[in-house]
Amino acid sequence: MPRSKKAVCLLSGGIDSTTALAVAKHDGFELYALTFRYGQRHVFEVESARRIVSQFQAKKHLILDIDLRPIGGSALTSKIPVPKDRGAEEITSVVPVTYVPARNTIFLSYALAWAEALNAEAIFIGVTAIDYSGYPDCRPEYIAAFEKMANLATRATTEGGLTIHINTPLINLTKARIIKKGIELGIDYSLTHSCYDPDEKGRACGRCDSCFLRKKGFEEAGVVDPTIYIKLKRKT
Repeated sequence: MPRSKKAVCLLSGGIDSTTALAVAKHDGFELYALTFRYGQRHVFEVESARRIVSQFQAKKHLILDIDLRPIGGSALTSKIPVPKDRGAEEITSVVPVTYVPARNTIFLSYALAWAEALNAEAIFIGVTAIDYSGYPDCRPEYIAAFEKMANLATRATTEGGLTIHINTPLINLTKARIIKKGIELGIDYSLTHSCYDPDEKGRACGRCDSCFLRKKGFEEAGVVDPTIYIKLKRKT
């Protein structure tokens, strides 16, 4: 009997990571979801990840605590204000302050460690280089470099015959195409959370870069956006 295919899937609770998880399941992988409490501004994305894992019946869900707040340098882990009301051109013009220093490298390193322990040949990450905020650790060349390093870094790959692949099924997709793909795979996007700066009830601000890209994606996909947004007062 052939051994089951195992995939460690980085899961933030947002649209992209959830869709990547769904792709892994569709491709026949046994799912091992990995979520981080890293000192981010709110808990709602972690709560979303819990709900999503339940829907997709992952084999195991690890939620690890890594406090990146002392390092600083990001609006997501400090008191730096989250940018609001920016358009598509401005969002992609420079790396924004919502970038968390080396976050994907940190997360992928933990995923690599778990993959080695599980003897899993795949790591799934929902990065995209289109319709995104310009983060450098979402680019194809970064992923290729990390995968090369990963296969040089572990006992399982250097002595045990394991080859680990970093799977990025969304990297060349627009947000609209990602959403359409997810709908085809049965995702309930009302379970997901994207907002960088929600209110105390978890309602999305509707104004941060992530909310902008989310709303734009649903609109272009022709799919009703299930997100609950804060009702903004109209200017008089």
